[in-house]
Amino acid sequence: MTTASPTSVDSTPIPTGTDPGGGVLSGRYRALTLGIVSVVLVIAFEATAVNTAMPTAARQLNGLGLYAFAFSGYFTTTLFALVVSGQWCDRRGPLRPLFTGIAVFSAGLVVAGTAPGMWVFVAGRAIQGLGGGLVIVALYVVVGRAYPERLRPSVFAAFSSAWVLPSIVGPLVSGAVTQHLGWRWVFLAVPVLILLPLAVMGPALARSEREHPVLRGADFDRRRTLLAAMAAVGAGLLQYAGQRRDLVGLLPGIAGAALLVPAVLGLLPERTLRAGRGLPTVILLRGVAAGAFFAAEAFIPLMMTTQRGFSPTLAGLTLTSGGLSWALGSWLQGRSGAERYREAMIRGGFVLTAVAIAGAALVLIPAVPSWTASVAWGVGGVGMGLTVASVSVLMMRLSAPEDAGANSAALQMSDALGNVLLTGLAGVLFAALGGGSLAAAHEGAGAGGSPGAFAAILLVMSAVAVLGALLSGRVRARS
Repeated sequence: MTTASPTSVDSTPIPTGTDPGGGVLSGRYRALTLGIVSVVLVIAFEATAVNTAMPTAARQLNGLGLYAFAFSGYFTTTLFALVVSGQWCDRRGPLRPLFTGIAVFSAGLVVAGTAPGMWVFVAGRAIQGLGGGLVIVALYVVVGRAYPERLRPSVFAAFSSAWVLPSIVGPLVSGAVTQHLGWRWVFLAVPVLILLPLAVMGPALARSEREHPVLRGADFDRRRTLLAAMAAVGAGLLQYAGQRRDLVGLLPGIAGAALLVPAVLGLLPERTLRAGRGLPTVILLRGVAAGAFFAAEAFIPLMMTTQRGFSPTLAGLTLTSGGLSWALGSWLQGRSGAERYREAMIRGGFVLTAVAIAGAALVLIPAVPSWTASVAWGVGGVGMGLTVASVSVLMMRLSAPEDAGANSAALQMSDALGNVLLTGLAGVLFAALGGGSLAAAHEGAGAGGSPGAFAAILLVMSAVAVLGALLSGRVRARS
């Protein structure tokens, strides 16, 4: 596929309230679309590769008990970066936070890839989370500022489609590298891959920022920045307390809750935690969907290696169907005429996700074929594609242009918070039910690794997805 040069982009600014026409690959939008989608492509490859390599990394670093922390640590620091990025974008435009985030994300990969122990590895993942939080909000703001409303569903569908190739290639490449070169190279190779997206997107984004200058020049909101720091520290303390599960962990647990609860109430839109109709529920459902799905997904490769004796490559390939079908679900919600069914698509997506998570638990029964998990995850991917893209479209529709950055940050904060809390809960269940035993995990399929721990995690996350389906009717504000 050839890419357009930046000079092929129509430099005429889009007047407020008008739409010059054309699709996401028309002359005006082609370079920008290819650039930002290429960033998502690399992030997707990193995510699928890390899922494949993580069980091996945790075992070799003697840190299986901190397995969940390696995932939730990423999202803990993301909580802080999301708020900083939202304010940065609203006041200075998305270009600088985007490129800064990419640099920090790459630095975190290097730290994780060279880690001598599990805690340093977790620290590397936390640095990645800082960069990832800056990047994702900036990408959403680019979509909100540079594309008319009618094209935004297509752009979000393109984001999801960018996961297709990494979902196929990522587990194969990561599994082969992990088995033959070592898991560290899975992390160390990604910073090199990021150079191509930088070259593609840089000129196009710079041109877009010149065409749509940010007029607001106010200072950062120190209160929101402080609340974001409180949320990150509070979430970290809660995770630490959950890992200890003793009286010593009680004090950091109380302190974490005391920091996290007021911070979340101050950062998310009013009535979010009460599922207030309209935007508050839209924000809340993003966290419910992401938390349930990704908390379950984090443990599926480990489940397949310990309970079914899969290699890292085969365990990672179990998740491939989810990436492919996610793109399908996102494409379906972006089709002409789908707008009238937005609420139904969100509800149906949650139902499919709940069924998929529960279905993946069936592989814990020895008589059930191993491929059942892959089929189930394909169903879950369709559900997530319908839900996440639809929620993003509704958030943009319900946001004034000057609030796009703040609401995008709130949406991603809900996503990160859902991941932190539910992956942390999964880690507590895993450790409490004997899943964190390194010796058991080495015994092989059917001989250890506590199948009850995996079953508890998957069934709890399925119940959370059912809750999301019950709340989905509240995305529509009362007339």
